[in-house]
Amino acid sequence: MGFACSDPEPDTYTGKVAEYELYKSSDFDFNGTLTVKELVGGKLELSIILDGANSNSNVSYPAHLHFGNYQLQDAPIAFVLNSVPANSLQSVTVLEQLSDGSRLSFEDFALFDGHVKIHLANDGPDYEVILVAGDIGLAAEQSVFDPSKMAVCGKDF
Repeated sequence: MGFACSDPEPDTYTGKVAEYELYKSSDFDFNGTLTVKELVGGKLELSIILDGANSNSNVSYPAHLHFGNYQLQDAPIAFVLNSVPANSLQSVTVLEQLSDGSRLSFEDFALFDGHVKIHLANDGPDYEVILVAGDIGLAAEQSVFDPSKMAVCGKDF
């Protein structure tokens, strides 16, 4: 009986990881985590895991990376992240070029002044309902989250 030799799968990640809290931001009982991992080659993988009641519906919650902190009124969208399905409460996005034309390395992300918001819906009044939000990068180190200071974000995408 023989064993086939094969090269191991190439490593996908460099080992650089950062984690950011996503805080309950409405009457809906959700919180979560944004995990940023550096991929071999330098791109970033952003994983969102929400903690709350999942659902069997086909609903997905829109997720955005914004410039500025969560209190910034009409904060521009830096990147539209993959929506978070209500049934799994998890999504993964590989970060590409931002809306301002820039790209973020792992080190750049740590210095990025921004935040993530997960909305209840893509449009209508439920768009203004923020399930969870949290500052990331530089902003995360400089703020204490207060949902009463949540600003409605811009929708230029």
